[in-house]
Amino acid sequence: MNSLRHAFGFLTILPVTPAGEPPGSAARAWFPFVGLALGAALVGLDAAAREGLPPIVIGALLLCALLILTRALHAEGFLDCCDGLFGGYTAEDRLRILRDTHVGAFAVIGGAALIAVKWSLLASTPDDARIGLLLAFPVLSRFGMLLTMVAFRYARAQGVGASLQQDGPPWHVAMGLLTAVSASVVFLGPGGLVLLGAVSVAALGLGRWLVGKLGGMTGDAYGAVNELSEVLALLLGIALAPALPDLFSAPIW
Repeated sequence: MNSLRHAFGFLTILPVTPAGEPPGSAARAWFPFVGLALGAALVGLDAAAREGLPPIVIGALLLCALLILTRALHAEGFLDCCDGLFGGYTAEDRLRILRDTHVGAFAVIGGAALIAVKWSLLASTPDDARIGLLLAFPVLSRFGMLLTMVAFRYARAQGVGASLQQDGPPWHVAMGLLTAVSASVVFLGPGGLVLLGAVSVAALGLGRWLVGKLGGMTGDAYGAVNELSEVLALLLGIALAPALPDLFSAPIW
C-alpha cells in the first residue's frame, strides 16, 4: 500500500509521505482512486452548503476546496503550460519557460478563463446527476492523466513527473481503468462510460498535441491534461444528463 500513500501524498495536501520523496510509477495506478476520494469530499461539502447557500456560492466553494485539497498542483501546471505553449516558438523555448517561476500574461488569462469556466460548471450541475458528476469527474480526469503517462514519453531526463513515467507492469493501467469504469457506471449509469470514453480520447489527443509542442510530456503538461479533462467531464455531463436521463440512470441511486 506504499504506492497508495505516495499517490495521495503527491496529488493531495495530505502529508502521508516523507517530504521530497518522489512517487514511483506504481503510484499512478491509484490516481483515479485519489480522484474518487476528492469527489467524495466535494459531495460532502456540497451537501452541507446546499442547506442555505445559492448555487453560485456553492460552485465557488467547491472550486476553492478542490484547489486547496490538491495544493493547486494541476492548476499550477495548466498556468505554466499557458505561458510556455503560447510564449515560446520552439520546444526548447517552451520547456525553458515552463521552468520559469514568474507568471506571464498567458498564464493570467488562461487561469482566469479556467476558473470562470469551472466555477460556472460546478454551480450549474443538474440536481438529478449532481452527486454522480461530483464523484466521477475527478476520477475521469485523473484516468486521462494516467493514460498520457503511459502513452507518451517524458520530455526531460529529470522532473516532477519523471518517476511516474518509468515503465511499469500492465496492472497499473488495468487498475486505473477498473476504478474509472466502476465509478462511471456506478455513479452515472451507462452514460458514465460515454464520459469516460470522451475524456480518454480527449486526453490522448491533448497529450499528442503537447508532445508535438514540447517534445514530450512534463509534470506541467500532466496538470494541464487533468484540468482540461475535468472541464470536459463536467461540460459533457451537464449537457447530456438532462437530455438523456435514462442513459445517466445510476444503479446506486
